[in-house]
Parts: sequence; C-alpha cells; structure tokens
Amino acid sequence: MDFTRKLSFLVFLLCVLISLKNQNAETNKASWFSSYSSTFSQSPLSSRHMFSASKMEQKIQESQLSRPLRYDYYNESCPQAEQIIKSTVQELYSLKPSIAPQLLRLVFHDCFIEGCDASVLLDSYDGIESEKDSPPNESLKGFDHIDIIKSELEGTCPGVVSCADILVLAARESVLLAGGPFYPLYTGRRDSTVSYSEVATFDLPSPQDDVVKITEKFASRGFDERETVSLLGAHSTGMIHCKFILNRLYNFGGTKRPDPSINSEFLTLLRSQCKNNRTLFTPSASPAQTPSPSSSISVLSLALIQDPGMKMDYEGSGSGFGMLYYRSLLQGRGILYADQQLTAGEDTETWVRAYASDASLFQKEFAMAMMKLSNHRVLTAPLGRVRSDCRRIDLES
Repeated sequence: MDFTRKLSFLVFLLCVLISLKNQNAETNKASWFSSYSSTFSQSPLSSRHMFSASKMEQKIQESQLSRPLRYDYYNESCPQAEQIIKSTVQELYSLKPSIAPQLLRLVFHDCFIEGCDASVLLDSYDGIESEKDSPPNESLKGFDHIDIIKSELEGTCPGVVSCADILVLAARESVLLAGGPFYPLYTGRRDSTVSYSEVATFDLPSPQDDVVKITEKFASRGFDERETVSLLGAHSTGMIHCKFILNRLYNFGGTKRPDPSINSEFLTLLRSQCKNNRTLFTPSASPAQTPSPSSSISVLSLALIQDPGMKMDYEGSGSGFGMLYYRSLLQGRGILYADQQLTAGEDTETWVRAYASDASLFQKEFAMAMMKLSNHRVLTAPLGRVRSDCRRIDLES
C-alpha cells in the first residue's frame, strides 16, 4: 500500500514537471517584440474608461471589458491595412520629405496627452475646443496626410482601421524614412470621443524647460531619464522656427545677451539664419521658465513652416539619425534650450554621451522607447470607437 502511494505521488510530480516544461517552451516561442512590449509597458495597454465611475469601479470595468492589443490585428478584417499605410506614407514622402518629422511629432503629441487615442486629430465642435487648437499644438502639421491615409483605408476596409492605429503606424514609417530604426507594433487601438485641450496646453514639454522640468514631465508619463533622452533623439529631423530660439540668441533671460551655453561659432551660424528683427519673448523669471501658453510650443512640436528656421540635421540628411543631435549637445551646439539642458543633468548627460558614441545603442533604445510611447494608455474595444473621419466623432456609431 505504501509503495502504491509513493508511486502515485512520483507520477503526480512527473506530470507537474512536464507541464511546467511545456509552459516554458511555449513562452520561449514568443516573438522578441512580445517580450519588449511586456517589459516596456509599465501600465496596462487599456487603462482608461470613458464613463464616470469610481477608481475601483473603473479598474474592474476595464479588466472585464477591454481587450489587449495584438500583433497583426487586421489580418482578417483588413489584411492590406499596414501595407496601405506604408505605401501611402512613402508616396507622400517622395513628394514632400517634411512629412516624416510632421507625423513623428503628431504621434508624440497624441500619445503624451491622455494616451494614443487620436484625440489630437479632432477638430473643435459644439463649443468644445480641440487639442490641435491649444497653444503648444498650433504649429503641428500632418493632419492632411492622415486624412489621405484614412481615405485610402476607408475605400478598402470601411469602418475597420482606427485613426489611432494609423497614426502610430504612419509615424513608424516616418522614422524609417528619416533614417531611424524599425520597431514592431501591436494594433487594435480605438479612437477617443473627447479632446483634451487644457491638458495639452499645460502638460506638453516646452523648448524653454530646464532639465528638471523635462524629466519630471516625461516621468509623469512613465519614462525614465534614459528613455527621455532617447525619445528626444527625434530632434534629429525637422526644422525649428526662429521665433522659438530668438531670445536664446539675443536676449537670454532678459539680459540682452545670448545664452552662454551656446558654442560661439554655432551662435554665429544660428544668428545668420535667425535675424533679430521681431519682438522677443521676455521671461518674467528664470531663463528656463516656460513662456505663456500663447507663445509656447511643445518640445516635440517643431514642424516645418514657411518662416525662417534652422534645420535639425543642419549638416545634411546623411549625417545620421541621432548621431549629430547628441554630438552637437556635447559641443554646446543644441538648437533648443531644452535640448542643451540634457547635458546639465548627471543622468541625462550620461545617456547623451552613450548615444553620441554608439549609434546602434541609440537606434535600439529609440525603437524601444517609441514602442512604449505607442502603447501608452491606449483604448481598446469595446472602449472608444473607430472613427470614419479622423477629424470628427461619428455620433451614430
């Protein structure tokens, strides 16, 4: 009898061990980006509810209702979706290369404010002010490009592909076209039914922010110093309008002198591009203090516009995505005050130096940071909706 019990117990243990081994084998089969997504998403992929409820009720509802993002979400409902987005972005880029920084900044402005839900694309309606009309977003461009992509998708798969997914996928293609890395993305995001103009006005990072404010604002969205420095590598492409750096060139902190942290030769170059022929902002306190909302712009909202400006890749597009940016900071040649401030913090400067000396490290970590940004506080079914027009809410759906 004792022998029989011992044998049964041994058989039971053997079954448990086999089961655990099979589970481990299945886990190891997961793709590399599945592990990235779990590692770099600090909050659930669906972390919001659009209705009034207590925090506890909200968490219960979300855990019961929301569905996770997944790879190849449109494989059955719209198998051409990602290829349509890719080819359309490439075609638009061939006609207008400025589409790359425009779409990259659009996705940052969307995801940084209440998550990646395409709320930044909404026009104002019924007296409700849109995010795109908030002061930091006034110079954002690329909305028409998203409209074109959406129109192509609606012609093929009407009512299927969300504006939020279009935005993150189009931004990824833009990064590639600008010389940056590829990064895999889950899909299945849904679109917001509200816009957050007030949050956008005060929460977006400003080009006048010092290193403390920069890291605090990114930390509020779950990004550490390392990820913050890598994300700001997006400043490797695009153009900065002169009005956002004039004070730094001619009247830093109301001193009627330039920012002493600017390399003298680079100051001459910047002044040759940006003449002192307009009214300057006059900060009321410290040089790093953010201007009033009416004169502010987000640190990643530096879209190309018609007025004079300075190209971020001023040594040419072949200078390398990321490399020129970080090396310039170490030489005192950062165009924005907020950019140059990355060398003022011990932790942030460490990563500036690391990325300036190792292009592959930057490309890898920029890719991971963009994956994390693209997964920030998304809406998934049945929350939100798929808007047929990215600028408007479909009241009947």
